[in-house]
Amino acid sequence: MNTLAKLYRFATCLVAWFVTCAGAGVLALAFTASQASSQSYPERPIRMIVPFAPGGATDFFARIVQPKMQELLGQPVVVENRAGAAGNVGMEMAATSPPDGTVIFMGDVGTLAINASIFKDMRIVPTRDLIPVSIIADTPSLLVANPNFPPNTVAELVAYLKERPGKVSFASQGSGSLNRLVMELFAEKSGVKINHVPYKGGSGPASADVMGGHVPFMYATIVSTLNHVRGNRMKALGVTTKVRHPSLPNLPTLVESGFPELVVSSWQGIFVPARTPDAVVEKLHDVMRKVMSDDEVKRRVADGGSLAVPSATTGEARSFVSSEADRWSAVAKAVGATAD
Repeated sequence: MNTLAKLYRFATCLVAWFVTCAGAGVLALAFTASQASSQSYPERPIRMIVPFAPGGATDFFARIVQPKMQELLGQPVVVENRAGAAGNVGMEMAATSPPDGTVIFMGDVGTLAINASIFKDMRIVPTRDLIPVSIIADTPSLLVANPNFPPNTVAELVAYLKERPGKVSFASQGSGSLNRLVMELFAEKSGVKINHVPYKGGSGPASADVMGGHVPFMYATIVSTLNHVRGNRMKALGVTTKVRHPSLPNLPTLVESGFPELVVSSWQGIFVPARTPDAVVEKLHDVMRKVMSDDEVKRRVADGGSLAVPSATTGEARSFVSSEADRWSAVAKAVGATAD
């Protein structure tokens, strides 16, 4: 090999060595930056966006976890209720916020797994534009009615509605809510015709009108209705669990009443905007596991009729949300549910 060829080969090897070292340096800097991001986060107060009005299930869980989150994160966590369009207003606000962990989203089955199948003009894709941090709670629903509404059982309700096709209305927490779909499924399986009256802002406004007798009945989470049932401001006709619920042991399930398809649970979880650094997502996940393992938090969740169910990993949370989106998309298509 002549001298020129040897020099060329040496120069090529030297360049390759520099490139390798530079690449390793970049990776090391990225890893160091990731560690620093995790260690220093959060450096500012955090906004927790709740996409419904106060009084509903999602707001209930936000108020339960907020104090312990503040304690563990060392920064104020401010709950912001941003209601509208079955949760889409608050969800879009969260999804388009800076992906730095300063804005987190308290999402639920409706916003993350149903809305995309109901609303055709959404400007975001929930499963793409939000990262699941952890599922935190699981909640069944109650079929509830105004105390003066004549039916007292599911069988009596079906008979009552069949005698008055299209003349009785039900309330829902919004066009894209889980409990609207459950009622539509109930109507299809029982062969009744009922009118839908959607409310904005979660369970609070709809529950108020059921208690006031303006709309006779609805499905709603046990979190948002249990105290009303206990206070005789509502009566419960059934629960969407496989077996009877310990909070209402004398209340039949929808399965017992002949509707095995109506084993349904709502859920709530913590999400952050897409492109939030992995280190921040993992730190938030670790915090939420600790929050949901706290005895006082678990007690308050159980008192509302729900279970604390933190995701083991962020990957588990992501898989769960994806499967729920597939499930409820199929139901929405089967019953022809659309946004009002």
